[in-house]
Amino acid sequence: MEALLCRKLGDPTTEERSNSPMVLSKIHPIPELDYPTAVRVRIKATSLNYANYLQVQGKYQEKPPVPFIPGSDYSGFVDAVGPNVSQFKVGDPVCSFASLGSFAQFIVADQSQLFKVPEGCDMVAAGALPVAYGTSHVALVHRAILSSGQVLLVLGAAGGVGLAAVQIGKVCGAIVIAVARGTEKAHFLKSLGVDHVVDLSYENVTKSVKDFLHARKLKGVDVLYDPVGGKLTKETLRLLNWGANILVIGFASGEFPVIPANIALVKNWTVHGLYWGSYRIHRPGVLEDSIRELLSWLARGLITIHVSHTYSLSEVSLAFSAIKDRKAIGKVMIILDDKRNKPSKMLLSAALK
Repeated sequence: MEALLCRKLGDPTTEERSNSPMVLSKIHPIPELDYPTAVRVRIKATSLNYANYLQVQGKYQEKPPVPFIPGSDYSGFVDAVGPNVSQFKVGDPVCSFASLGSFAQFIVADQSQLFKVPEGCDMVAAGALPVAYGTSHVALVHRAILSSGQVLLVLGAAGGVGLAAVQIGKVCGAIVIAVARGTEKAHFLKSLGVDHVVDLSYENVTKSVKDFLHARKLKGVDVLYDPVGGKLTKETLRLLNWGANILVIGFASGEFPVIPANIALVKNWTVHGLYWGSYRIHRPGVLEDSIRELLSWLARGLITIHVSHTYSLSEVSLAFSAIKDRKAIGKVMIILDDKRNKPSKMLLSAALK
């Protein structure tokens, strides 16, 4: 089978084959069903997440030994099942996520780790859902317990997890403020019905948000969703209400923010660190319920998955560049299908097939 191997750690955006840490193998062994409840999936689509970009460089918290096949969330069709598999049959549409291995034509997972994709859901959308939308759902619904009428401030709102947080916030009935950079991203966020958009290319986040809060007669922000870190976190802390929830999702800025403990004490803030992948080990039930609810929302049209870039396995350097250069609005996907269409942008929803 075809599989992308990370043979050494380094920058995956380089296009020089001799220097690239990534190599496309066309003779990699197809994984075997080596236990009774194993299911082999022929992958249709797999996500590129910022974590994948960091992992190939050796900058992520999980550092697998090289060589390894990167990749996390994916969708596809059941190709083969072990003798004790009772939940799936060959041909079933499924999605899931793994710590490694989805940048390949086939992957093997236990039946307990797979989710049936509801009828009518687009398979590329299903492959884009688990990590980005799962992260935001667990953060907002399980940890912050976001409720209707609360004010949600989303940093990095045009990225994969940010756009997911915006949509989940609207489903929960929150007043959503989205922060992004660039006219195209700001226009797209407004098209989703976001209550207020801050374009950092020409606006000051503190002034813009304060003006909006004042106009709406709101006291402040109840939940801060932060996948960015750095100076932007410091600026937005002054916007938070007493009793606010701070969701630490990641550090796309490359800088770790400092949240003063004395102010957190006085204002009764709750700071949540969220490493979504560890829920599979420590709270698998929460994670599984989250993915099932998200698939239900997708099937009902409550959320949509915006995919701004699609690539083949052989175009992995371009795919990683879209992540690195912040060109993407929403998701970047690898499509393992020779018959795929490749528009520069496409909006995938549960209504499309």
